[in-house]
Amino acid sequence: MISNAAETKTADVRLRLEPALKEQAGRILADAGLELSAAIRIFLKQVVAHRGLPFEVRQPSAATLQAMKDAQAIANPRFGSTQELFDGLQKGRQRKGRSAAQKKRLHKGISKGP
Repeated sequence: MISNAAETKTADVRLRLEPALKEQAGRILADAGLELSAAIRIFLKQVVAHRGLPFEVRQPSAATLQAMKDAQAIANPRFGSTQELFDGLQKGRQRKGRSAAQKKRLHKGISKGP
């Protein structure tokens, strides 16, 4: 006899977590088309398949933490005034800016040359 998958689900799991964490995770998972219980089930199946956690768990080094802080500061810069904001935007354009000729060469696949 072939059993229905729903019939084989007989174990309950109770989990205590912060309401905000549950709500945030639920919202993210819903955007991916998953319910919280399905995501937990997927996680547990991966634990079994990997015979352990399906990802590495470790404390980042001091260098990694500093790099993460630096990246965050670059991604979300803070400015003391609107003038500082515009100066920062101008500097970013100058660093990223390419001349029209450089863009055309890159588009055509032509190397820079001397």
